[in-house]
Amino acid sequence: MSKEKIVLAYSGGLDTSIIIAWLRENYDCEVIAVCGDVGQGKETDGLEERAKRSGASKCYIADLREEYVRDYIFPTVKAGAVYEGKYLLGTSHARPVIAKKLVEIALAEGATAICHGATGKGNDQVRFELTIKALAPHLRIIAPWRMWDIKSREDAVDYAEAHGIEIPVTKKDLYSRDRNIWHISHEGMDLEDPANEPMFDSLLKLGVSPEKAPDEPTYVTVGYEKGVPVSLDGVTMGPVELVEKLNAIGGANGIGIVDICEDRLVGMKSRGVYETPGGTILQYTHDELEYLCLDRDTQAFKRQAAIKFAELVYDGKWFTPLRQALSAFVDSTQETVTGEVRVKLYKGNISSAGAKSKYSLYNEQIASFGDSKELYNHKDAEGFINLFGLPLKVRAMMLQENGEL
Repeated sequence: MSKEKIVLAYSGGLDTSIIIAWLRENYDCEVIAVCGDVGQGKETDGLEERAKRSGASKCYIADLREEYVRDYIFPTVKAGAVYEGKYLLGTSHARPVIAKKLVEIALAEGATAICHGATGKGNDQVRFELTIKALAPHLRIIAPWRMWDIKSREDAVDYAEAHGIEIPVTKKDLYSRDRNIWHISHEGMDLEDPANEPMFDSLLKLGVSPEKAPDEPTYVTVGYEKGVPVSLDGVTMGPVELVEKLNAIGGANGIGIVDICEDRLVGMKSRGVYETPGGTILQYTHDELEYLCLDRDTQAFKRQAAIKFAELVYDGKWFTPLRQALSAFVDSTQETVTGEVRVKLYKGNISSAGAKSKYSLYNEQIASFGDSKELYNHKDAEGFINLFGLPLKVRAMMLQENGEL
């Protein structure tokens, strides 16, 4: 009889490197490693060989970069979804696209289970498992961090050394990092104490600290069509190239560094530092274009929806009816979000440097301080204010009659 096949979400990091040996030891199974390439860069170099040396029978490296940017990142940017006002959801929306590929390969290989290396304290376990449940409810899910005796990353290093497993970290550098085309996150070690200032010189990977950014500003212009970024400085680009170029530009100017104590879904607060240089530029420019192209009521309601959208993404509920319905609403609001936004980048800051759109709702004839009686008569404001303020006036009259005012 052939052995049971288990598909492992494999990154080549500390956790998933030791999980291959652990699965074979505890399940006597065939381990099929799957790495979703969502823009980890050189982290995928030599990964297939390393997985096989660790005991995997196969290793798929699936290029998901364009799908990730087009179908997950850009819809989130269009929604204006930022978790707790700071976090641009870089790890959150990477998990469903990876889990979707895990399911596809598990079904093609005839696997009976999917295994992931997310800890029992984090959000990723939820994101992976909700996607698997939504797409392939019959597959078993194995989560070693909720099962084994290993209690810390130091214990995991000891396990690797005892079993002769090649790992990319040492006990001197045990930051937990997650990198993709959108961002890189840093957690653990000295960051576990919120009182500690991050050591940016040794921590940052995608750029420099604002203090080390150039003394002269950099200007960039991002072009949009229906809310989707399509060009940089007048040059049309695909989604992957555009994000990569903005990462380089933003990183060089110290853009997009966030230090946050966020509320994890599982109930605890977690301190992390995120670098999202290109994403910060895109979210800022997209929002600036919406100020120009969306009416007041639509903007106000969309901001409320953005909070819920961010929570859904953070909580791993990408493949849910509500997220899909909110995306449909967002897409309808983006029909006129077409144009260009120019911004100035300077030592970690972004400021507007002009925006234009053929769908702009700004009308200079009305907004100007000059005479525009045909479109707007100043005298009309008196009646408007009288009616708008009538409830306040009636209440004040009542207070006066009662001697309370």
